[in-house]
Amino acid sequence: MYTLGSLLLALQVQGDGAPFAGSGDVIRLVAETTPINQAVLVILVLFSVASWAIILQKTWAFRRSERDTSRFLDVFRKSSKFSEVQAVCPSLPATPLVGVFQAGYAEINAQFRAATPSGSAPPAAGATARPILKSLDGVDRALIRAATNEVSKLERRLTFLATTASVTPFIGLFGTVVGIMIAFQRIGATGSTNLAIVAPGISEALIATAAGLFAAIPALVFYNHFTHHVKEFSATMDDFALEFLNIAERHFT
Repeated sequence: MYTLGSLLLALQVQGDGAPFAGSGDVIRLVAETTPINQAVLVILVLFSVASWAIILQKTWAFRRSERDTSRFLDVFRKSSKFSEVQAVCPSLPATPLVGVFQAGYAEINAQFRAATPSGSAPPAAGATARPILKSLDGVDRALIRAATNEVSKLERRLTFLATTASVTPFIGLFGTVVGIMIAFQRIGATGSTNLAIVAPGISEALIATAAGLFAAIPALVFYNHFTHHVKEFSATMDDFALEFLNIAERHFT
């Protein structure tokens, strides 16, 4: 068992003969590690790169969605006709409210067409005939289906972040176990507990642990961040659907 004096003596001898391994050569240490640990590190790097790509893409997409949602609501509340809002929808593709609105608008038009006989004459000039909705519940169901579909689009690829956050620490732990096993094998083969024998295996173990945490922590943080944004968008769509139904009920029933 090492005492404080023996550890200081070992460090002093290392400092007299060669630079500390930690001062420099993590790359060399990774290059000289076992194939199993190299495979672990490659897997963790791939998880990290993929998760960061998703993080950047989702950050950009959610910012666009927030901007277009604000503009769409402004247009919707200032317009006097649904057709005016429909004309603006192609210019605001990032907001999920466009999909919800178009589903409700399409259902209203479908009910109007079904209520109008195909051979009937158009109303005379100056007539005040007003279209009547056959089923407001049908419009409500169309809005709910569209909102569910939009939430699914917003949640796309977030499951990969959740998987990265939960799996990569265990992959890093596997590399840690392999590094400790190597350290004990070297001790058994040499019959010595010198730091020069133990340190490489322990270093490999610590690198695998650090790589696992480096991949998991950002994925977990941004998964929670994006999930919160999805809940906010879902609440906004629910409020918009109620507002849409109120307008439809007021004018078409």
